[in-house]
Amino acid sequence: MPAMKKKFDRSGIAHIFNHLIKDVGNPMEFELPYWFNEWKPLPYTNIKRNIYLTKKIKRRVEDDGIFCSCSSSVGSSGVCGLDCHCGMLLSSCSSGCKCGSSCLNKPFHQRPSKKMKLVKTEKCGSGIVADEDIKQGEFVVEYVGEVIDDKTCEERLWKMKHRGETNFYLCEINRDMVIDATYKGNKSRFINHSCCPNTEMQKWLSI
Repeated sequence: MPAMKKKFDRSGIAHIFNHLIKDVGNPMEFELPYWFNEWKPLPYTNIKRNIYLTKKIKRRVEDDGIFCSCSSSVGSSGVCGLDCHCGMLLSSCSSGCKCGSSCLNKPFHQRPSKKMKLVKTEKCGSGIVADEDIKQGEFVVEYVGEVIDDKTCEERLWKMKHRGETNFYLCEINRDMVIDATYKGNKSRFINHSCCPNTEMQKWLSI
C-alpha cells in the first residue's frame, strides 16, 4: 500500500499541483478581474415608439374619432383631457378630434415625457427618479420596447436564464402580446416596484 500511494502522488493531481507551484513560484493573493465588480446590465437601444415583432392589432377606420365629440370654444379651455370621453375610457384621441392641436389627450408618442434621471440604488440595481416636479395625474412616460408574442417571450426568458440574467423588462399588455424592453426601450425600463409607490402604470388604447 505505501508503494502504491507514492506512485499516486507522482502521477495524480497532487503531483501536477506541486509541479505548477514550482513553475509559478511563490503563491499570489487571488483577485477577481476588475470587470467582475464593475458588471453592468445588458446595453439597450433607445427607441421612442414600440417596435412590433408580432401581428399588430389593426384599428378600424370607422372607429376614428368616434369618442372625440368635444370641441374648444372661444375664451374657454374646454378641450379634450382626462375628463373627456376618450380619457375616461383610457383611450387617446384620434386625428379626428375637433380640438385639433389644442387637444390634451394626444397619443403618448406625441406627449412630452417628464424629465428623469438614472440612479444607482442600494439593493435594486439601477432606478429612475423624477428630475422635475410632477403633478398628480400627469403623464410621465410611455413604456416602450419590442412587442412580442408569448412564444417568443418564453424563448427569450429561457435564454436569459441560461445566461444568468436576473433583470427582466417584460410587460404583458394583452393576450399573446408582451412589451420586452430588454434590448430596445427607453428610461421607463428602469422604473422599479415600490412598497410606497407614487406612480401607477395604466394600459391605454391608441385609436
